[in-house]
Order: sequence, then structure tokens, then C-alpha cells
Amino acid sequence: MASKTTTGILCFTGGALAGAAIGLLYAPETGRETRSWLSYQLEKYRSVLADLTESLVTSRDNTPSSAKSEGQRVIQDAKSKAEQLLGDVDQLISQINSRRAIN
Repeated sequence: MASKTTTGILCFTGGALAGAAIGLLYAPETGRETRSWLSYQLEKYRSVLADLTESLVTSRDNTPSSAKSEGQRVIQDAKSKAEQLLGDVDQLISQINSRRAIN
């Protein structure tokens, strides 16, 4: 059950990032306004992902050993994917900030 929840969360996050990218293509605001908005949204999602990663790591139940080891594997996999997403978000924020400095 944890793997379905984790997969759902990761799919939602990926969909949100894809939606944001498509939204940028059709954005009615100026580049500066769009970058400001995107920077705010990415920072918000970065903190959500950090909280999710922390909760996945700290939530450990007393379960049978095989289920516990499978749960720990799922948590570790989700943690690595979330850390990768956090890295991507940090990179996007850096790009936005560098473009903002140019304009």
C-alpha cells in the first residue's frame, strides 16, 4: 500500500512540474512576472517535497521483518526520487534567479 501512495505522490509531483512547463508556453504574463511566480511555486513545492522525504524516512512501524524490509526499500526509493526532484527544483530556481539578475 505504501508503494501505491508513494507512486501516486511522485506521479502527482511529476504532473505538476509538467503542467507548470506547459503553462509557461502559454503564459499571458511577461517573462519577469512568470519567473517570479514560478520561483515562488518551486520554492513552495521544494519545501513540500522536503517534508515528504522527512516523513517517509521517519515513519517506521513495527511490522514483520519481510514487510519491514520491503517498506524500507520503498522509503529509500521514494527518498532518492524526492531528492532528485529537489535537485531539479533547486536547479530551476537557480536558473530563474540568474535570468532575473540579467533582466
